[in-house]
Amino acid sequence: MAGEGRGIILSRREVALGLSALPLVGCAATGPDADVQFIPAHKAAALKPHDPQRLLELIKLDPTIRLDMRYATTNNFTGRVLYDEARAFLATPAALAVVRASKAAQADGFGLTIYDAYRPWRITKKLWDATPVGPKKEYVANPKRGSKHNRGCAVDLTLHDLQTGQLVEMPTGFDDFSDKAHRDYRGATAVASAHRARLAGYLEAEGFVGLSNEWWHFDFTGWAQFPVMDIPFNKIR
Repeated sequence: MAGEGRGIILSRREVALGLSALPLVGCAATGPDADVQFIPAHKAAALKPHDPQRLLELIKLDPTIRLDMRYATTNNFTGRVLYDEARAFLATPAALAVVRASKAAQADGFGLTIYDAYRPWRITKKLWDATPVGPKKEYVANPKRGSKHNRGCAVDLTLHDLQTGQLVEMPTGFDDFSDKAHRDYRGATAVASAHRARLAGYLEAEGFVGLSNEWWHFDFTGWAQFPVMDIPFNKIR
């Protein structure tokens, strides 16, 4: 998840209960604040092939990258399907950086499994609208400013073993809202801690910065230079 606005830690159950109590309503607004660079859905074709802001599909760049797109299923903290398709995109330089990280991981016998990447702005808006006013709001990026996921500059991922195909042991699962998911958590097993550090090493070497309270979340350096986008997956070319 994009934990970009969170300042507190709640249990996964508390957050899920808060979201399940309300429907995921449609977007009342058409975009973020006026001063935020924004590409709405009807301008999906505005980005040219060599534009660095253009979204690239990760598995087309590197077919060895695996997808476990949780928001295209009910297996996520909301318990709801948010994406129509299980696809992963990032802005061009971020996408190419992930591919380089993938190559480095493969050299060590590991592969990358993606949980989430580019997220259309409308999904962030739906999450925001569905979250009750109060501390739970800290878990969801404010659509007025947009999120790094909306810019195609954030990726949530883990490692899998190339020989077995199994996900490696990590301190927690994806979207765990406890202190066990923090990067400085010392109570994980030695194996999980080593895998967490290994994943961070691959991504940091390619210009990503890890979120302090989510071992799986990485932001691409320079994300503020990229626009918030509301381009549906099926409109990305």
